[in-house]
Amino acid sequence: MARRGAQLLAARGISSSPCLARRLKQTESEIVRMFHPPVRQCEEPIATIGPRYTHSVRVLDERFIRILKIFKWGPDAEKALEVLMLRVDHWLVREVMKTDVGVNVKMQFFRWAAKRRNYEHDTSTYMALIRCLDVVEQYGEMWKMIQEMVRNPICVVTPTELSEVIRMLGNAKMISKAIAIFYQIKARKCQPTAQAYNSMIIMLMHEGQYEKVHELYNEMSNEGHCFPDTVTYSALIFAFCKLGRRDSAIRLLNEMKENGMQPTAKIYTMLIALFFKLDDVHGALSLFEEMMCQYCQPDVFTYTELIRGLGKSGRIDEAYHFFHEMQREGCRPDTVVMNNMINFLGKAGRLDDAIKLFQEMETLRCIPSVVTYNTIMKALFESKSHASEVPSWFERMKGNGIPPSSFTYSILIDGFCKTNRTEKAMMLLEEMDEKGFPPCPAAYCSLIDALGKAKRYDLACELFQELKENCGTSSSRVYAVMIKHLGKAGRLDDAINMFEEMNQLGCTPDVYAYNALMSGLARKGMLDEALTTMRRMQEHGCIPDINSYNIILNGLAKTGGPHRAMEMLANMKQSAIRPDAVSYNTVLGALSHAGMFEEAAKLMKEMNTLGFEYDLITYSSILEAIGNVDHE
Repeated sequence: MARRGAQLLAARGISSSPCLARRLKQTESEIVRMFHPPVRQCEEPIATIGPRYTHSVRVLDERFIRILKIFKWGPDAEKALEVLMLRVDHWLVREVMKTDVGVNVKMQFFRWAAKRRNYEHDTSTYMALIRCLDVVEQYGEMWKMIQEMVRNPICVVTPTELSEVIRMLGNAKMISKAIAIFYQIKARKCQPTAQAYNSMIIMLMHEGQYEKVHELYNEMSNEGHCFPDTVTYSALIFAFCKLGRRDSAIRLLNEMKENGMQPTAKIYTMLIALFFKLDDVHGALSLFEEMMCQYCQPDVFTYTELIRGLGKSGRIDEAYHFFHEMQREGCRPDTVVMNNMINFLGKAGRLDDAIKLFQEMETLRCIPSVVTYNTIMKALFESKSHASEVPSWFERMKGNGIPPSSFTYSILIDGFCKTNRTEKAMMLLEEMDEKGFPPCPAAYCSLIDALGKAKRYDLACELFQELKENCGTSSSRVYAVMIKHLGKAGRLDDAINMFEEMNQLGCTPDVYAYNALMSGLARKGMLDEALTTMRRMQEHGCIPDINSYNIILNGLAKTGGPHRAMEMLANMKQSAIRPDAVSYNTVLGALSHAGMFEEAAKLMKEMNTLGFEYDLITYSSILEAIGNVDHE
């Protein structure tokens, strides 16, 4: 019997290795018997075996699926087709593609079927296999099948199938291939529908190719037979919002309404967010009013953008009004809305309202997140008088099963540094390391700054080196803090070396780093070098800010005398960066020290007109000039 089995294996061209022989012990007759359903005692055996039907509906025989799972695709599975009298046609191929056998088995069966006489794959069988390959993310094979299908002259790709192919290629991030296949199929007289164009537009939108979205819309409009629908307009308006093209987005909104389509809440929400981003609060509120007049119900995302936009604009009371209005309208706030509202109330110094809102979260069935606790703790630190309550909130957060994030520790370290609890901040930095958090440059920056202010320069340098060793480099902001404190400590050479080190390590200096170096140079009376640094800063594309000019102005006031300071102030008035209260007080101090009280009085009058306050120290030294100001 064993010898006969070996002969059969050899006849089938199957390896007779011991491993495979143990796996395939069935003979042909055994396999055939396996196909027979079990016979009950009271029933006669079924005489013949044929394709099974249920109420005249063709159903794939489960025994064939079982054979595929056991033997994969090969002679045994092929024999099963013969025994079960399963006809190889498009229906059978599609049904095999729907089974839960491995995708490689499906591909082998697909290839085998293609070689059968009087059979050729059509679009439906190709699409069935392409979907299987998409599910298991075998994108290379999927692309080959798509190309093969498109090249096959009997395969006619419909707009619906084209839309599906574009969606799958988009999910696979094969954008250029999706674009190529779109135009290739279109050239074969397949007229894309709005759905097919939408698939292309949505794919390009997700990839940030917003200009290409606009081009595709123009192409779609010029087709003459394909018209944009709500999905098209939604995607296009989103694209224009991302590009900041408000007028184009509003034009599309109006066009949509003219074509008898009702804009969705999502469309209005995108536009409201854009108007707030462009600092057009009135326009955003007008859009919200229009939305209500159109009986388009705002959702939680609409209210989120409304509250966020008003809060960022400093209109806290209005934001709070809409927070209560959304609840009256039956729209329940989510955690994101609550976090935004708590954040704005905290920044406005309304700490009691912020904490009250936190306490209402449970009633509103909103679960506080790590962001919620971070926002409360940051507000407590900023209030200063409530900073002592932060540790209890930190413990409360952990007690509620919410693990601290890296940003949590950054807030705590920064807050403790600013409230002169540097040792506590150091302990939290160690705790971060113990919990496996990656080094946080912001936390190191806060500690280095605090240590620098306390003149603990060695420890600040030690922490800086630790950050570089752990991260391989450091951020521009941390370098700026180190350069600032080295300059204040009189270690100008070290500050210059650190600035050069930034460039060597590929860490591009920002305006803060340049200002820190210029401040150190100006403090040492090296004004020409400070001016050279400012020119170098501009050459490298870094735009000076008001602090940059004030540093130079302060240096001029100390070393160049009041006349050069007055000249620079006059130039600043004509430049893009106008002088601020610090600029005027710097020059006022120089005039005072030089005894130029008449000029000081004129400058004080100008400051008063501009709404700038006098520096109290300078003011006390020029009291005799006040009479002149009053009598003019």
